[in-house]
Amino acid sequence: MENQTFNADMLNLEGLKFSPEASIPVFTFLLLTYIFIMVSNISLFILISLEKSLHQPMYLLFCNMIVNDVFEATAIIPPLLSQIFVPIMDRYIHYVNCVIQAFFANFNASAAHTVLMIMAFDRYVAICKPLGYSTIMTNRMVVKLSVSAWMVPVAMVSILLGLSIRLSRCRQVIFNPYCENASLFKLSCESVLINQIYGLGYTVVLLGSSIGSITLTYLKIAAVCLSRKNKVLNSRALQTCASHLTLYLVLLVLGIVNITLHRFPDLSDQQKVASVMLHVIPPALDPVIYGLQIQMVREKILSHLRVLKDNM
Repeated sequence: MENQTFNADMLNLEGLKFSPEASIPVFTFLLLTYIFIMVSNISLFILISLEKSLHQPMYLLFCNMIVNDVFEATAIIPPLLSQIFVPIMDRYIHYVNCVIQAFFANFNASAAHTVLMIMAFDRYVAICKPLGYSTIMTNRMVVKLSVSAWMVPVAMVSILLGLSIRLSRCRQVIFNPYCENASLFKLSCESVLINQIYGLGYTVVLLGSSIGSITLTYLKIAAVCLSRKNKVLNSRALQTCASHLTLYLVLLVLGIVNITLHRFPDLSDQQKVASVMLHVIPPALDPVIYGLQIQMVREKILSHLRVLKDNM
């Protein structure tokens, strides 16, 4: 009975494939990247929290992205590090832990889109309706936007995983580097048509909403900038918009590459690397692109560094 329970609850996680010689470089890269993600994001979060001059809707909304990046990296990178020096046939994960990791993998990827959508709304109000900005973007509105950015993906991902968990399992191998929804329903020999239909609808709604809303937002911002003809104001607007748009394009390109590689079984190894990069590159780039490109944040960071230097 114990062996049957073990076989039912323990899954073999194939993970990344690489030569023994590459183990140390891969481990070092992922470890240093994870340390950088944690230090940079947490430092930026503390800076925004302590500096009253940064208690503005734009920075407060960005804190949602910081929190999402920290949880996303923690859900993916440490488990990968723990498996690197373990032979493929000995890489196991408990089914419950697999479900938990799958939830965070899908949730964090979705939340990245919803957070960028509410950040785009903030930029739209700031540039297109500057006189009414303080009236519209109140603390109450910031809270409402933040809650919606978290609750929508929670509901969507819960249904997504609920449809997979209900299925019986006849397989035990997870071929991806980490657990996610597709990995779970592929363990079943039952019909997964409902899962595929909902998964497709989920992807279309999420990407369609983010692409549509952000495209519309930036078209309106561009129209306002062209009609206003104020070089100083336009330059400030473009500076913050460039950071936001860069974050979104990085996330979108990585997502499209990952989805595209799924369609080519012969490129499974490349797809695995792309799926890991989807959860590694954005959390590493977000604090750099958004934090250091914004003049006020950059000035605060430099001032704190000067203080530290003087005290040494």
